[in-house]
Amino acid sequence: MAEEVVLLDFWPSMFGMRARLALAEKGIQYEYKEEDLVGGKSQLLLKMNPVQKKIPVLIHNGIPVSESLIIVQYIDEAWSERYQLLPSDPYQRAQARFWADFIDKKVWTSGHQVRSSKGAEQEAAKVEFMDSLKLLEGELGDKPYFGGQNFGFLDIAFIPFYGWFHTYETFGNFSIEASCPKLIAWAKRCMERESVKTLPQQHEIYDFVLHVNKMFGLD
Repeated sequence: MAEEVVLLDFWPSMFGMRARLALAEKGIQYEYKEEDLVGGKSQLLLKMNPVQKKIPVLIHNGIPVSESLIIVQYIDEAWSERYQLLPSDPYQRAQARFWADFIDKKVWTSGHQVRSSKGAEQEAAKVEFMDSLKLLEGELGDKPYFGGQNFGFLDIAFIPFYGWFHTYETFGNFSIEASCPKLIAWAKRCMERESVKTLPQQHEIYDFVLHVNKMFGLD
């Protein structure tokens, strides 16, 4: 009996991108269902994630899994015979989870504030955002990927944010590469992978943000 895999997603979401990358890296065939989060959420999304009512949601043989990092770990475990995303060493696995959580709590929050605030609040957000990136660059070190020689869990957790870098830089009037050249080199290395090439481009994300801001009078 063939497995049924469905992904409820929204194309510019860095969290949804994580699920897409994990599925692509594992070579898993799935049905993609785009959610219109600007216009309204589908009944399927509300049914499959009634608690948070958010994307992404992975539906595997009718059973839903929510939260992007949990989805990536689920994919790694459910299809464990394929390319491994998480390190096999327990400490390295714990470290990968720690930094992925750091990305969600620090990078996403400060990045969102950079593009949605102005004045002193934006300046403070820029400092926090860049401090977070510098810590991640330190964790990367001279390795080609966060996990070492292989593209893995933490790379999947972070590379979707690269598509938003141009938006953050434009709204905040600063350069990420000037302060974190190794991090940008890592991102460009990741972008050479077939799975990552399918993600939205930076200009597409920026145009989307401008469109949404105009819709809601946030120009």
